[in-house]
Amino acid sequence: MSAPWTHDRDDEPTTGYALYDEVAERSAALVIKRYSTSFGLASRLLNGPVRTRVRNIYALVRVADEIVDAPRPQADPADQERLLDDLHAEVHQALRTGHSANLVVHAFALTARSCGIGPDLIDPFFASMRTDLFRVEHDEKSFAEYVYGSAEVVGLMCLRAFLSGRPNADREYAELAPGAQRLGAAFQKVNFLRDLAADRDQLGRSYFPGLDPDRFDTEARDRFLDDIDADLAAAAEVIPRLPVGSRRAVAAAHALFAELSRRLRATAPERIRTERIRVPSAVKARIVARAVLVGAS
Repeated sequence: MSAPWTHDRDDEPTTGYALYDEVAERSAALVIKRYSTSFGLASRLLNGPVRTRVRNIYALVRVADEIVDAPRPQADPADQERLLDDLHAEVHQALRTGHSANLVVHAFALTARSCGIGPDLIDPFFASMRTDLFRVEHDEKSFAEYVYGSAEVVGLMCLRAFLSGRPNADREYAELAPGAQRLGAAFQKVNFLRDLAADRDQLGRSYFPGLDPDRFDTEARDRFLDDIDADLAAAAEVIPRLPVGSRRAVAAAHALFAELSRRLRATAPERIRTERIRVPSAVKARIVARAVLVGAS
């Protein structure tokens, strides 16, 4: 029997499982709207179905990230690990059954099941999230594994969403996957660099191998940015080959992070060590407008 307060509208446009799916996807959209201004701005350029799928992916990523990066005061790391394990298990169950009581997980499962996103991409993501619970520094090997799981697989999930329903989706995925991985890696490395102070002071972490944040200098800044810019350049080569309904949004996101990379290179290491460098909103708007024209060509 339904609770009486669950039906408070005279004219309900959708009912049953369709209504639940709609509410889950709107919940995912709200997560993105509140947590990511740059991504939210770029995602508006995606066509309708793809926009929903990508928001569903990023909402799950955001929830998992909050478990490890923004725990409640006095949270026990063991409790964080259990929460993350539970979320991971809920995702697997939702992939099997098509339903979850967790609205964000349910929205993600809708996209994963329809687009062919499976454990090969999901499990490395959760492995990287677990790494944040116990590892505070990285070597070259662990850094590469972390970036793959935390960022490159997210790019691959989005690529699956972009290509869903296309007649040669698997072939296109194989061709475009390296570019999607390089773009995801670039985004993550830019965030590591601009969050250098917060990661050190608030989370006690240092991601770049061999970097002492207190001795961060121009040589280190430029070395990291050279690597980031190489990733961005490789990703730029595949953007024109994306489906037209996705191309503008990816071009906009790429341009926003390229601008952030440029600003970081022009910023003294002392500032990067102590504050988060941002792209002003007015500049973001101009970048997105230009990217729309380039991405549509």
